[in-house]
Amino acid sequence: MTDTPDLSTLTAIRTALAAAPGPDEAARAGAMERNGQLTKPPGALGRLEDLALWYAGWRGDARPRIETPQVLIFAGNHGVAAQGVSAFPPEVTVQMVANFEAGGAAINQLSEFAGACLGVHALDLDRPTADFTKGPAMTEAEVCAAFATGWSAVDPSADLLVTGEMGIGNTTSAAAIATALLGGDGWAGRGTGVDDAGLSRKEAAVAAGLAANPDRSGLGVLMALGGRELAAMAGAIAGARAHRVPVLLDGFICTAAALTLWSEDAGALDHCVAGHLSAEGAHARMLDALGMEPLLSLRLRLGEGSGAALAIQVLKGALACHSGMATFAEAGVSGG
Repeated sequence: MTDTPDLSTLTAIRTALAAAPGPDEAARAGAMERNGQLTKPPGALGRLEDLALWYAGWRGDARPRIETPQVLIFAGNHGVAAQGVSAFPPEVTVQMVANFEAGGAAINQLSEFAGACLGVHALDLDRPTADFTKGPAMTEAEVCAAFATGWSAVDPSADLLVTGEMGIGNTTSAAAIATALLGGDGWAGRGTGVDDAGLSRKEAAVAAGLAANPDRSGLGVLMALGGRELAAMAGAIAGARAHRVPVLLDGFICTAAALTLWSEDAGALDHCVAGHLSAEGAHARMLDALGMEPLLSLRLRLGEGSGAALAIQVLKGALACHSGMATFAEAGVSGG
């Protein structure tokens, strides 16, 4: 599955998700066989071994390496920001996009460090989504267009994907998505550093958003409560699956975008691993719901894909050991 499918309606997107390929079981079996012959005690590399097998299956290669990772940053503005839910004004989104493009942000440094190609996609920053406390944030055409932008931004020749975001107000959007799809309360956190009054406004906005938007399907929630950058991240994650490109998920907002895919199909994130646990309190609950264990936990709360970009190094290490170590036979070591 390499050509971009029809993504012009939510029904078409659901059809594309249903057509997503699975891993190459023969490659995974070959990787498992190789893992059992490497010069180490069984299981001695712990989760690194599991990561290597997972990656091998998705890449269709029993002895893979990461050579062409891709980082995609999507930016969007949110109408719900008018509710006073952020410590920063919407103009910061435009300013940070310029910083990304100039190479001055943390994600620029971490992408370069990982040898990743970085792409920045600003989505209609002069046209914020609608305020979801009063109705859907996006029309079906708008959410599908953003989803398609993300899908088509994935390089088919990439061998790993990280998606990141920038958008003032998007932690409120992510909290609303989590509340709608997972239930319960307490999903709203301090995000960029709002005070107690700001947190109360976020909680009120989430409650109003759920009351104004009754659809609880994954893509319906993405349309009603999401933002263009969240929809683009969901599209990129889904597009990566179509090319069998493994994905490292970033923090709270990225995981909320991924949650909308998981809500449509519980297997939609099988090609994904959580890159890190962010300092946004509800992120751990979200990962628990997805059954994901993060690779890193460094109290990061920047967004931009920064935590997942840093986690590329862990996955590279897993594959360096798996694909580069000698087998017992090759090393002439007894016990293999």
